[in-house]
Amino acid sequence: MDWWWQQELEDEGIEVLIHTQNRIVGRSQLLAAAWSEADIRRRLRRRAWQTVHPGVYATHTGPIGYDERLLAALLYAGPDAAWSHYTAAEQSGLIKRDDRRPVYVTIPRDRRVRSRPNLLIRRDAHWEDRLAAVIPPRREAAHAVLDIVGISETSDDAAATIAEACQSGRVSPADILLALDGRGRLRHRSVLRPILADVAAGSHSLLELRYLRDVERRHGLPTGVRQRQVGREFTDVAYPEYGLVVELDGRLHLAPQHRRRDLDRDNRATLRAEATLRYGWFDITTRPCEAAVQVLQVLRRRMPALPAHPCNARQCSLGD
Repeated sequence: MDWWWQQELEDEGIEVLIHTQNRIVGRSQLLAAAWSEADIRRRLRRRAWQTVHPGVYATHTGPIGYDERLLAALLYAGPDAAWSHYTAAEQSGLIKRDDRRPVYVTIPRDRRVRSRPNLLIRRDAHWEDRLAAVIPPRREAAHAVLDIVGISETSDDAAATIAEACQSGRVSPADILLALDGRGRLRHRSVLRPILADVAAGSHSLLELRYLRDVERRHGLPTGVRQRQVGREFTDVAYPEYGLVVELDGRLHLAPQHRRRDLDRDNRATLRAEATLRYGWFDITTRPCEAAVQVLQVLRRRMPALPAHPCNARQCSLGD
């Protein structure tokens, strides 16, 4: 298989290639550009360059940054290698970048490449079928998401990744479902379809998914409207026929402008004759039954006989 950088080397030359690679270069690139082994050794011996991985060099002596590590990982892993997992998801704009993560690279199953510090090598028999049509090579967006799901410790971690990726607008639940059909064994597979259905219905975050599961469904409450648009704003969960809006926020707002924004939103709901209940991460993850009681109390203002039931928790507040 040809290297992904060969055409640029032929068209632009080695100096331009090194520049576009954040001053990272591979031994294979230098040899392809007619450099000799002696040329390479001379720069290393003089300490004008430094070794990042075996056969991969930084053409400077300063610290190695995250972007440099990304390119160095691909060059080290060989021509048939691609960013995967968190790395591919970051580079595709699916999730927020985190420079503290290791670089993830996937290679064909019949190859062997040793992992290095801050570089994790994975092998996949379907490597070529799951590549995006981009350079540098990386996994398709949906498969990058499933890569992360496969190494997630909990189903909540998997759900958070799916919600964030789909909210980016660069991958859809349908894309992930299609990719899932081509996967055999996969961790958390049994819960993926319900999670994807909930994300497709409008849940944009793990907190929204937890509210749907732990507050609404487990207590038999009506299903609210997700991401209802009102003017230029979106409400997290709305119960229009009951005059209730539920806002969910996993962040801790300390800045005055954020508090003012929330107050303005609540005030506009009041002007629409809608009550607002606002919950954070702690409320939904540790006290979902109390939240269900409060939501039900507001809903029953419009429909006193609205049914609901306690969840399976030993001391569910809804049963009091």
